[in-house]
Amino acid sequence: MRKQIFMVEDESDILELLQPKLESAGYACKGFSTAQPMLQLLQQVIPDLILLDLMLPDMDGMEACKRLKSNPATESIPVIMLTARTDIEDKIMGLEYGADDYITKPFDAKELLARINAVLRRSSWESSKNVLSITPDFVIDFNRYEVHIYNKRADLTLTEFKILQLLTKRPGWVYNRSQILDYLWGTDKVVIERTVDVHIRNLREKLGDFSGMIANIRGVGYRFQTSQEEELG
Repeated sequence: MRKQIFMVEDESDILELLQPKLESAGYACKGFSTAQPMLQLLQQVIPDLILLDLMLPDMDGMEACKRLKSNPATESIPVIMLTARTDIEDKIMGLEYGADDYITKPFDAKELLARINAVLRRSSWESSKNVLSITPDFVIDFNRYEVHIYNKRADLTLTEFKILQLLTKRPGWVYNRSQILDYLWGTDKVVIERTVDVHIRNLREKLGDFSGMIANIRGVGYRFQTSQEEELG
């Protein structure tokens, strides 16, 4: 069965250009010129990915993304934002709202397909992991994007959760800051590498007694370890 993509784009020429290219690449693609019809259809059909323009006539794309990510039924749908906006602040805001990637117009169709394939690969791994019990008191639910510490849900941001998701993918494996940024936002890096340190620090605080499982390998990066060892200098 072909993966389905919803594309929300008010420029008809872009829709007419991209829909056949996506379909020839093996995807089923449904186009929308406004956000509301897409949001309504989500009550019946859940696509594998959404391409979302930010400048729409009926709703700002940021607001549409926010609604998607705040609804448990749609929060796990990958979103790639498409926009003519080039401001760094707009990119950061979009990614913090939960977008999986961000591509600015004009863009090449081949690049867009590569971004789609990369996001779907990450999404496939994320959904297949299901529930991971690090210990009976530290449980990660990858489908619900939830972390439970001592049976209480930890209030993680989406970025913090994705970092934890990456690190637990290969326990003991050291990821440098650049690799973590690539996983979070693809090749379109709009933040400095040291931003990772801030997210890691916040994540550790929320993990409480289990914070030591995220080890800082000084001068290299971070790794997840099943025992709370000393950091390596």
